[in-house]
Amino acid sequence: MSILNQIAEYLFLKKKDPDDKPTQWMKYMHGINRLSILLFLLAMIFIVIKLFIRK
Repeated sequence: MSILNQIAEYLFLKKKDPDDKPTQWMKYMHGINRLSILLFLLAMIFIVIKLFIRK
């Protein structure tokens, strides 16, 4: 599975494989990954906005 497919699944942009049965720990891991991706994207947006405001 490619990285872009994984990111799309984490952000609920793409449906997950119905044959895949995740364990409880996998659910926790995906939740943490989802949170970290969203925080990273928010930080990048904040940095870009801050750069445009300074100029």
